[in-house]
Amino acid sequence: MENDKLVLERAGVWLTGSFDKETKAAVKNLIETNPVELTDAFYRDLEFGTGGLRGIMGVGTNRMNKYTVGMATQGLANYLITMFPALNPIKMAISYDSRNNSKYFAQIVAEVLSANGFKVFLFDDLRPTPELSFAIRQLGCQSGVMVTASHNPREYNGYKAYWDDGAQMIAPHDVNVIREVEKITSIDAVKWTGVPENIISIGAEIDKEYLDRVQALSLSPETIMRQKDLKIVYTPLHGCGRKLVPEILSRFGFENIHMVKEQAIADGNFPTVHSPNPEEHDALDMAIKLAEEIHADLVMATDPDADRVGIAIRDHNKEMVLLNGNQTAAILFYYILSRWKELGKLRGNEFIVSTIVTTKLLSEIARSFGVEYFECLTGFKFIADVIRRHEGTRKYIVGGEESYGYLIGDFVRDKDAISACALIAETAAWMADEGKSLFDLLTEIYQKYGFYKEGLISVTRKGKSGAEEIQQMMVDYRNAPPLSINNSTVVTIKDYVLLIEKEVATGLEKPINLPKSNVLQFVLRDGSIISVRPSGTEPKIKFYFGVREKLTNIGEFDNTSHRLDEKIAGIIASMKLR
Repeated sequence: MENDKLVLERAGVWLTGSFDKETKAAVKNLIETNPVELTDAFYRDLEFGTGGLRGIMGVGTNRMNKYTVGMATQGLANYLITMFPALNPIKMAISYDSRNNSKYFAQIVAEVLSANGFKVFLFDDLRPTPELSFAIRQLGCQSGVMVTASHNPREYNGYKAYWDDGAQMIAPHDVNVIREVEKITSIDAVKWTGVPENIISIGAEIDKEYLDRVQALSLSPETIMRQKDLKIVYTPLHGCGRKLVPEILSRFGFENIHMVKEQAIADGNFPTVHSPNPEEHDALDMAIKLAEEIHADLVMATDPDADRVGIAIRDHNKEMVLLNGNQTAAILFYYILSRWKELGKLRGNEFIVSTIVTTKLLSEIARSFGVEYFECLTGFKFIADVIRRHEGTRKYIVGGEESYGYLIGDFVRDKDAISACALIAETAAWMADEGKSLFDLLTEIYQKYGFYKEGLISVTRKGKSGAEEIQQMMVDYRNAPPLSINNSTVVTIKDYVLLIEKEVATGLEKPINLPKSNVLQFVLRDGSIISVRPSGTEPKIKFYFGVREKLTNIGEFDNTSHRLDEKIAGIIASMKLR
């Protein structure tokens, strides 16, 4: 078939070009023994999607390897040279996490950039994504690279590209970089030979400057002094939060911190977890076990590049329960805005930011404090864009998204689990000072604003055929949208490709003032919201469910929670997702 011929042609280039012997042998083996894997490895080039460059490690144009990393870096370098023609040298910061080959890929990035005449600041050891973002700003860099695949399974690695404000690239830069990468049709176009004197090792000094800024975010130092013995369990899940999270908790004044020793070892194989993703319950099992042994009230887990954090707390039955990203955001946002108000810091020009698939509870909390709420597309680069557009005229306080990412303060421009862990612990101390728990705070928030509950289902397919199947699902939802879901009429459809919000009954349309994104939202008569969004980096499609009811009193928590769970289950069944 034509497609098979194209794949073989692309693979053939890797057999005859200037590739190393090991790579050629691996490609030859795929051709002879595994045509399915061969197709997935060569049917396309890795792209900069919503999370940058990300893929399974291995040989091929659609894999993370020294050649795809080198070509992407050369394309990035070419673009930066056109964007900053008067700068000599252009400056870059590079960091990496604990994943297999992360250090190796980071070194390749540094060598290619240095060969292009760039001044490269390379961290001396693994460091978290937020510190990379901070370093870009602190060192006056024009760009940066974080080698990570975030919370993906062990076979993945990736490459996040940043702009000079410390935020991940958005349009037009992300698209333009892709174009520059596409122009590089041979590895011979890459400047591979690094210039050592152009590569500067950084580490401890940036750590101190970053942690000083995080420490300055503390809103209740006196409270922590009284609650310094609060028992906290923390796990870095074999990633790079292992140093900075315990250190910032100690700096804040917490003295009873317990790290899961087995998971404090940096290991790209992530041997103690199925997946190093704090969104998954299993990832916190060891931490919760330790919490039960020592009777801790707070568990926190960060992913490999320490930009996301998941937490577990004790409920009204004193049992450990995991919070989802929306619940953690509600607690964190409410605490920060409460303290800003109590400290007289709210002057009328403050704002918070969240995304279109995150709980609407955050907008209600913001409104009650007289703080403006901005909504943006999914992805922290869009939250950073809102901060950038209002810089100098309005005061950013906090932002977050349902996928366990939060940012307090604007000296970092990506999600930051280091500062989030510190402020979550401070929130727990604030409640403990009143003889209450974080779960008490959550129920009080629900009683005040409404009981909001969310669900998420990810449907994953494999390879090229899987990506095509997912795209067809979006086409079907767009061309033949449901009229009713779970016996509730669809009243509004928001199409973020067409940028139109349509009232189904009247046909009335109004524009959506956001960049285009392949997302659909269905708003039901009962207030439920269903969002459908395919991944930009994987053959995966996500379905987000948001439901709500009034919580009449604290005693009705369990019953109300159960009804909301049933409503989400009904939506899932109605959409035939299980």
